[in-house]
Amino acid sequence: MKYISLSFKTLAYAWVSLLLFSSCNKKQAVSLIVHHAVIYTVDSSFSVAEAMAVDNGKIIATGSNENILNAYNAEQMLDAEGKAVFPGFIDAHCHFTGYAMDGWKCDLTGTKSWNEIIVKITEYSKTAPMQWIYGRGWDQNDWPEKKFPNNSLLDSLFPNRPVYLKRIDGHAVIANSVALKIAGITAATKIEGGSIELLNGKPSGLLIDNAMDLVEAKIPLISDSLAKVYFVKMQTACFNDGLTGLHDCGISEHTIQLIEEAQKTDDLKIKIFALLSDSAQYYDKWINKGRYTHGNLTVGGFKLYADGALGSRGACLLQDYTDKPGWRGFLLSKPEWFLQVAQKLATSNLQMCTHAIGDSGNRQILKTYAAVLKGKNDKRWRIEHAQVINENDFHYFSDYNIIPSVQPTHATSDMYWTKDRLGEEREKNAYAYKKLLQTNGWMPLGTDFPVEDISPIKTFFAAVVRKDANGFPPNGFHAENALGRQEALRGITIWAAKAAFEEKEKGSLEKGKAADFILLDTDLMQCNENQILNTKVQSVYLNGVKVWGVN
Repeated sequence: MKYISLSFKTLAYAWVSLLLFSSCNKKQAVSLIVHHAVIYTVDSSFSVAEAMAVDNGKIIATGSNENILNAYNAEQMLDAEGKAVFPGFIDAHCHFTGYAMDGWKCDLTGTKSWNEIIVKITEYSKTAPMQWIYGRGWDQNDWPEKKFPNNSLLDSLFPNRPVYLKRIDGHAVIANSVALKIAGITAATKIEGGSIELLNGKPSGLLIDNAMDLVEAKIPLISDSLAKVYFVKMQTACFNDGLTGLHDCGISEHTIQLIEEAQKTDDLKIKIFALLSDSAQYYDKWINKGRYTHGNLTVGGFKLYADGALGSRGACLLQDYTDKPGWRGFLLSKPEWFLQVAQKLATSNLQMCTHAIGDSGNRQILKTYAAVLKGKNDKRWRIEHAQVINENDFHYFSDYNIIPSVQPTHATSDMYWTKDRLGEEREKNAYAYKKLLQTNGWMPLGTDFPVEDISPIKTFFAAVVRKDANGFPPNGFHAENALGRQEALRGITIWAAKAAFEEKEKGSLEKGKAADFILLDTDLMQCNENQILNTKVQSVYLNGVKVWGVN
């Protein structure tokens, strides 16, 4: 009996020990484990992990390979083989749907002369899907003679078809006489916030800013079904460059409807933060409705335009353009309108985000925001571009928590001619990203595509290096305003999310956030600067599911 008793105790202890051992070593089941990676979490301390567990589209944990692999098991194991993993890039300022619906138009990007444009659109006219001949992307600053053309050659080549050729920045066009006639434009036509250029007393075809709207209103829209096809095609381009989210700036209610329809069929997966266009009929309706989220779409504010662009000399300056004495550009709306909108939006949870390029345009909007915000706040109203700031106006950003939303590739695209436009002194406070960052301590970055290339890696390079792809200028364009690599990465991830009040949901690889991440073939944080532009995206994950990859 004594022997039996001892055996029973021994067995009991053994059983308990086994249960405890099994309990301690039982791994939690998750959907995905990423391991043997260099994971830049972009959390507050910019910590780097080796592995990450994902379940139900959310990040469960990050840590060392040992800790994650011992604590979790998954049906899907992703061995990164030492490659860099980043939060999915977020473009804080672009024109996704607008660019997508440009799919039927003639691409004039990179053309080096007016004659080259003529050749391209002549060929395009043979297969153009509409009666209108519509091209986009030219930049006279890239031509031997950096002058705007007129429409005389277009009139001779296309006497019966309307032609509409938009500049790269979207703030100037050349339209032939047929297009002008359709729009009712004559030498006597006046437009506020725009310009109809004359030649020998007749419209030359050059339209600046609001004058463009007179013609655009007459151009037929593509079908809704084709628009949604183009959305999905553009999404692929975004994934290819590592974008998992974007801010689509200045879109219509109808476009929002099309996005929702495309999401319903699961064809459109990319996460979109939308800013409505500046339409008087929208404000009361959306202020009453408030911030709106449906699926991967959030409507969070409005996009307005203070002025035009430097490249087309529509940006509103405090003093004359250096290369055009007597000309200072113009505001696109009366100051009273900006104040009225600001007062309306101040009572809502919608953001006011205003395009401002010139130092006068920026001052107008900064003062308008200040008058309504009245001090420190968390409204996150934004100045889109904030390209040229007067030395005396930087304080508005910090005093009123106004967020500069900038696009670093503008600096490296414009640097060849900004001194011509602005002069040496004003140029010092143009594209002043480091100085702007210091005002609030954070700053979202975007591309402004299609004005610039879609690639956020080029954004990163321009922000950090401030050179073109050929290494010009050798010391960087006003290198004192370059961002550090951590700052640039935050700008295209967590700060871009924060600019849309989405930093608790995305933008970093932390527990509880969406598992939106990308694998790159190059570590942007460690590589030589001449390797950055050669970096390729290898795979893209949205909510823990692979949506794009090279293998």
